[in-house]
Amino acid sequence: MNSMILAALMTISTAASAQTGIDVRVVGVSDGDTIRVLTADKKSFRVRLSDIDAPESSQAFGQRSKKALSDICFGKKAVVTVDQTDQYGRVLSRVACDGVDAQAYMVSAGMAWVYDRYVSDKSLYGLQEQAKSQGRGLWTDPNPTPPWEFRRKK
Repeated sequence: MNSMILAALMTISTAASAQTGIDVRVVGVSDGDTIRVLTADKKSFRVRLSDIDAPESSQAFGQRSKKALSDICFGKKAVVTVDQTDQYGRVLSRVACDGVDAQAYMVSAGMAWVYDRYVSDKSLYGLQEQAKSQGRGLWTDPNPTPPWEFRRKK
């Protein structure tokens, strides 16, 4: 991923640092918006990154999105700040991996959409507009399909 994007996002004050978060290690990446973490007391759980929706694995940019999240999070220390639990029992959280705001990074790199239906961090829209105007990631496609539409068509 673009090192300038990564450097810029490392300076962003994340929601996780502003609230009390849980220190974990990222032990798995399922896709571009879901990770598996391990706590200090060896408890493992899945975390769905709040505010964003990444392409499905079988969708265009799905594998690249997963790799982008893996590049910044896999095997690293992270702070998860739990927002809530979704209807599938996944923990919805803000995530910072080694100080990098994962949601901001994924949107800025063009590897995820702001999830309009559930977004609480409105600052992500500015990052999405920048990625779109600069043709990053999924925005290289002239007509990218948001994952929620892709799932609905299946």
